[in-house]
Amino acid sequence: MTSVSPATERLSSQAAERQPAQDDAGRAGAPARGWVSDSVLSVLAGSSWLLFAFITLHWPDLNDWGRGSEFSHAAILFGAALILAAGLGAVSERGAARLRRSTPWLLALGLFFSLWQAATAKFGLLPQPFFPPPHAILEVFLDDYPKLVESVIASIKLELFGFSLGACAGFVVGVLLGWSRGFGYWAHPIMRFIGPLPSIAWLPIAFFAFPSSWSASIFLIALTTGFPVAVLTWSGVASVNSAYYDVARTLGASPAFLVFKVAIPAALPQVFVGLFMGLGASFAVLVTAEMMGVKAGLGFYLQWAQGWASYANMYAALIVMSVMCSSMITLLFKARDRVLSYKKAEVQW
Repeated sequence: MTSVSPATERLSSQAAERQPAQDDAGRAGAPARGWVSDSVLSVLAGSSWLLFAFITLHWPDLNDWGRGSEFSHAAILFGAALILAAGLGAVSERGAARLRRSTPWLLALGLFFSLWQAATAKFGLLPQPFFPPPHAILEVFLDDYPKLVESVIASIKLELFGFSLGACAGFVVGVLLGWSRGFGYWAHPIMRFIGPLPSIAWLPIAFFAFPSSWSASIFLIALTTGFPVAVLTWSGVASVNSAYYDVARTLGASPAFLVFKVAIPAALPQVFVGLFMGLGASFAVLVTAEMMGVKAGLGFYLQWAQGWASYANMYAALIVMSVMCSSMITLLFKARDRVLSYKKAEVQW
């Protein structure tokens, strides 16, 4: 047995006594330091929005850009709220966490809008009317929201129909490619011919072959979505570990069981990669198809705004498109997380 000297015991007991005090001091001091930095950042963010309001209200415009006072008053209220929110860190740890996540972006946006307002409406440094000030774009959402809402509904219908049709067709083709050699013999050459071609190249043929521009647009969106889904599904099914099939066959599994209970579940992570790729690509085709023939939608609205040189309306439509695409991607991520909950440790994207 190893003996411990009395001096060593005294030093160990003193260190053990000091450690809780140091830990308590660290736990007590860390929130205070974090609260100070978060509060300063919140004050700076609020000040940037007050600066934006000051530039809009008290600096004369070079041109008539509409009513900026309404948005300036909203910016004043928002900036004052951010400054008052600086005290949340001393009241609620949850409030401090929210400030910590969002305040840097709010500060950056306030400074960006201030510079944008000064460079466009006040100094005219950017070519006009191609670059309207921010309050002119915000005014579009108030004055022209009925057309924007109608366009969003039309684009969502077209996108959902085309994306769903293409995803289902691509999934079935991908499973057949990965499972059946006979189907792959005939399908591979066709996919090698069609796949590299951009979907927009099929635009004249689609408008000739389909009875309406709406159905032709659905075909183009489905074609754009289906190819990446088919390729990634095929790759996922083909790369399933053969040991899974051997174990299932040993237990008496039928071919249908091997496909639906072994191959498809194992390939789902790559199937979702194809869905994400198809969703991103389908949006580009959606806008182009709506510009070419569809009489409603965000692409049609964008073309109308360009034709009338309403650049504020054009930028507003682009913002709505970005929000719409981002929202659909977020929903697809949530669906992915729910379907692949049993593979949460393996899926790192």
